Amino acid sequence: EFVLNEPELQRLGISKRELEVLELLAQGLTNQQIADKLFVSLNTIKTHTSNLFLKLEVSRRTEAIRRAKELRLIR
Repeated sequence: EFVLNEPELQRLGISKRELEVLELLAQGLTNQQIADKLFVSLNTIKTHTSNLFLKLEVSRRTEAIRRAKELRLIR
């Protein structure tokens, strides 16, 4: 059973919106698809993704997803 690691989420300073973007990245959606789904601009998604990469200390989507799973931030 998956349980979100709330303390780690807070420690990293990942916002609810960034977590939502991270979950959609893990589903394989493109930046444009995520933007459309969340009703925001493509640049907003790029900013969220960039922030996530910094917070998770990664440089690629695949690394971000792997790291987030290791930390129990996503399934």
